[in-house]
Amino acid sequence: MMKVAFIVGHFPQLSETFILNQITGLIERGHQVDIYASSPGDTTKVHPAIAKYNLLDRTYYFPQVPENILLRIWKGIGLLLTQGYKEPRRFLDALNFFKYGEPALSLWLLYTIIPQFDRHYDIIHCQFGTQSYRGMSFRTINAPNAQLVTTFRGDDISRFVQEKGEKVYHKLFKTGNLFLANCEFFKRRVVELGCDENQVFVHRSGLDCRRFPFAPRSFPSDGKIRIVTTGRLVEKKGIEYSIRAVAKQALVNPNLEYNIIGDGILKESLQQLIRELNASQFIHLLGWKDEDEIVEILNQSHIFIAPSVTASDGNQDAPVNVLKEAMAMGLPVISTYHGGIPELVEDGVTGFLVPERDAESLAEKLGILVKNPQLWPEMGKAGRAYVEEHYDLNKLNDTLVELYQKTLVSGWQNKNLNVQMSPSVKSITQSSL
Repeated sequence: MMKVAFIVGHFPQLSETFILNQITGLIERGHQVDIYASSPGDTTKVHPAIAKYNLLDRTYYFPQVPENILLRIWKGIGLLLTQGYKEPRRFLDALNFFKYGEPALSLWLLYTIIPQFDRHYDIIHCQFGTQSYRGMSFRTINAPNAQLVTTFRGDDISRFVQEKGEKVYHKLFKTGNLFLANCEFFKRRVVELGCDENQVFVHRSGLDCRRFPFAPRSFPSDGKIRIVTTGRLVEKKGIEYSIRAVAKQALVNPNLEYNIIGDGILKESLQQLIRELNASQFIHLLGWKDEDEIVEILNQSHIFIAPSVTASDGNQDAPVNVLKEAMAMGLPVISTYHGGIPELVEDGVTGFLVPERDAESLAEKLGILVKNPQLWPEMGKAGRAYVEEHYDLNKLNDTLVELYQKTLVSGWQNKNLNVQMSPSVKSITQSSL
């Protein structure tokens, strides 16, 4: 049995089922997983796995590290006064910049120390590169013998790098043991930023296809074609362009219904756009839904749109899970030439790809699918087959365990990690899929 610490941002987070899938997969395989989060997530609507596996009982929350250095020092003094008496030597050690350098001087160690910490971990797994600072500090002050693993997923290797500069992960690349990227596109980016190519592997976000039943799509008896999008209402999801595309196509084919599942900071502006386009009767913002509700909506739909774009701050997507879910259920999809999405969607086979921010092309491809429902079954069948072959959750969770084990065998001092994996595992992690 391995003992694993997951370092995450918000927890629980309904939109991050890919992290839940790894946590529950490890637990089901007999490993111990604890979760260390920077802040609590929204608990008003949570994934059923949270209760099933008692994950909140396994979750611990770090104090937030203020950006402002004066506030950081002031709150750090508060930590010393309220927590330091429990283990004064460890808290003083966390401030020893002669021993630890910048992590102690910046107070990251102080804000990461767990009082009366009595756990042993084999693996510390940072979910997103943005959590690697906390992960490095966690290992230094709490679990110095653990292996440090970091998964890059999108925002952390695009927007965050644009904001902080291309040297932002240099220390991590020198001290981490294993790096994972959820698509080939981001793996190449990690290597370009200075990571040893022998230490980074593609490990995709998997899907349990049993939870997303396949059904061939056919023209509905009531004639109403139902289109759906699932995603946060933020710039990089590009939902403005799908709204414009559906509204444009509705002028030609009025019997359309477009349901958008998700919430976010653009909700009001998107609602205003819908009103301006006189589309309120057939375009609906449904808000957050849990997985069962999403499956039910997808089951009643005919076409899925994921119009991802590169945000103004550089933020990009990998092959998004919602696309995999729709493809697994047999929906033909329309998406964009963006980030890692072309690794998932094959243009003309499982759906269509169009340029980013191109509402005209989205409308054109939507029109093709609306007018040619005979395309739906074959595209849906091809999509299901592709997801089953390349994104099977059980295989990918087995791969994650083997990667952990090989990293432990190699030893964290070995900075030229070259994992000698079995052919089957190697094909999953390194092939272009």
